[in-house]
Amino acid sequence: MRPVPSRASPSRSLRQARFALGRRRVAPPCRPWRPHSSGVTLTVRSATDRLVEQVGTVVVGKREVTEQLLGALLVEGHVLLDDVPGVGKTTLARAVARSLDLAFRRIQCTPDLVPSDVTGVSIYDQRAGAFEYRPGPLSANVVLVDEINRATPRAQSALLEAMQERQVTVDETTHALPDPFLVVATQNPVELEGTFPLPEAQLDRFLFLLNLGYPDADDEDTILRIHGPANVRPETLAPIFSPAEIGHLRDEVRAVRVGDAVRRYAVEIVRGTRRVEGVELGASPRAALALYRAAQAHAAIRGRTYVLPDDVKAQALAVLRHRLFLNADAQMRGRTTAAIIGEVLARTPVPAEDVAATAG
Repeated sequence: MRPVPSRASPSRSLRQARFALGRRRVAPPCRPWRPHSSGVTLTVRSATDRLVEQVGTVVVGKREVTEQLLGALLVEGHVLLDDVPGVGKTTLARAVARSLDLAFRRIQCTPDLVPSDVTGVSIYDQRAGAFEYRPGPLSANVVLVDEINRATPRAQSALLEAMQERQVTVDETTHALPDPFLVVATQNPVELEGTFPLPEAQLDRFLFLLNLGYPDADDEDTILRIHGPANVRPETLAPIFSPAEIGHLRDEVRAVRVGDAVRRYAVEIVRGTRRVEGVELGASPRAALALYRAAQAHAAIRGRTYVLPDDVKAQALAVLRHRLFLNADAQMRGRTTAAIIGEVLARTPVPAEDVAATAG
């Protein structure tokens, strides 16, 4: 990689730079993003079926979560997986990245993680007489941020710019991140000791909050049958389509039509979260946009070119529940954001007109 000039002063301590270089590895180059060809015939629905089938050979019984990960990638969102250890969160992220032929990096969050461990660092090159940027693990297509709530708020904040702007700033120099770019963060809802709850601004950057849940008896038996004799690793999977084809799939999702009535339905759901007793902070306009795009992805994954109210309803919980914040009284009474979203959906009138005909 060619050295990237930095605005930082060359008078920086050379000892500090050498120390930083010695404690990190240089990130491997990401696979380049290539424009899709005009002859691509892959559709979102067929791509989803192929992805679910392949990922299912490693992570059993997680079709819905796999669909949501692909949907988030296609609408340029990010995913927070909130579940107990051992249900396959890390394996799922690896399997999806491998199947899509995307560069994958993992960040293990600990209390001593610092922002430069995530974004990268500038190292002074004596021969060139300038600072050279060494990318951090964020410079990948799919980044797994494991146990994100174990990182300090300072380290968590390093992800904000990357998730929203798709770039990182190191020593006042901005570096673009690869495209596509998907952050899959995990957190353990059980262990509270040594954790730092994610702030509202951080949570609002995640398109979905998903739970994998425990498998049923048949799926758990299948897991033992597949992984018992020999552990099947995601790295053994073969890519089923290229990053170039992801551009075509994104175009298909963007072209999904949303009628006026359905769009207004999504708006009323979001606004309804702000009028519920016990809700201190309702869903933001960013949440409304997220619900709109998530509904488009949901429709495309099911082979439709238009959004139905059912698409909006199906995505409402995953999009909104981490964006609502309850006051102390509501929390003491055992109220949950999931229950509140259910109440909002129940009292929001569903459009009765022909949404397929009016979509445009």
